Amino acid sequence: MLRYIGKRLLMMVITLWVIVTLTFILMVTIPGSPFNSERGTNEAVQANLEAHYNLDKPYIVQYVLYLKSIVTFDFGPSIKQPSQTVNEMLGRGFPISFELGIITIIVAVLSGVTLGVFAALKHNQIIDYVAMGFAVLGISIPNFVLATLLIQQLAVNIEWFPVARWLSPAHMILPVTALATGPMAIIARLTRSTMLEVLTQDYIKMARAKGLAPWKIICKHALRNALMPVVTIMGTLLAGILTGTFVIEKIFAVPGMGKYFVESINQRDYPVIMGTTVFYSAFLIVMLFLVDIAYGILDPRIKLHKKGGRE
Repeated sequence: MLRYIGKRLLMMVITLWVIVTLTFILMVTIPGSPFNSERGTNEAVQANLEAHYNLDKPYIVQYVLYLKSIVTFDFGPSIKQPSQTVNEMLGRGFPISFELGIITIIVAVLSGVTLGVFAALKHNQIIDYVAMGFAVLGISIPNFVLATLLIQQLAVNIEWFPVARWLSPAHMILPVTALATGPMAIIARLTRSTMLEVLTQDYIKMARAKGLAPWKIICKHALRNALMPVVTIMGTLLAGILTGTFVIEKIFAVPGMGKYFVESINQRDYPVIMGTTVFYSAFLIVMLFLVDIAYGILDPRIKLHKKGGRE
């Protein structure tokens, strides 16, 4: 296990380096300068600004400085907001984005599993059809479209929920709903299909023959095995939720990291782009690593080969 974890940590570092390098290449290959949009800026002032942010140096020097800033976790000041450092923006925005993401994951998993279990227990009945119909809608509607509909209907027309701030649980309902609906639908469909398969296994029939209570059969015996595929796709769902927060935070004006990321791309604020990309990438890689380790812990049947593989 320790050897496997060590190899995975090495792969995490290599993956992060690839992401960092691709991000740098994309930034330097885009024509123009972050200061081209500044009105009234002559060539001398623009040259001084580029020198101040090391944008006048050769690409290899910029790349080395870029890697140094990542290793020291000091991305310097923002180009468009010089009074703020990128680290300050990350420290201010990440807790809000993390809160939004965690609440979304909890809501998606709990509601998706519950919906899938009920659909499996009521197979080919009205509850099954309604649950799966709702799941299909959840998968089909993009979260930004759903967010717009929620704002229009529930915040503007009916005025049930507030938007554009992050001050109370009421402000969280619409963003979390828009972000959690898609993952919830995927989890519900997957839980239903695996639950139907598990309920036909011999050990479930044996548990029923022993006279165990239905709730004990479902919760103690069937649900654990039915959740293994859900754990498997949690890495992909985490990636979708984290990237989805960019758009959702912008739509609902949530002051998280997504706001800074979108604005930095529009304004070509290189330090902020680098800081948010590296931070999000590192966070996502770590979460995928933890999901993979959790999968092996939850299913004792999974063993590691000597070469680091799984069986």
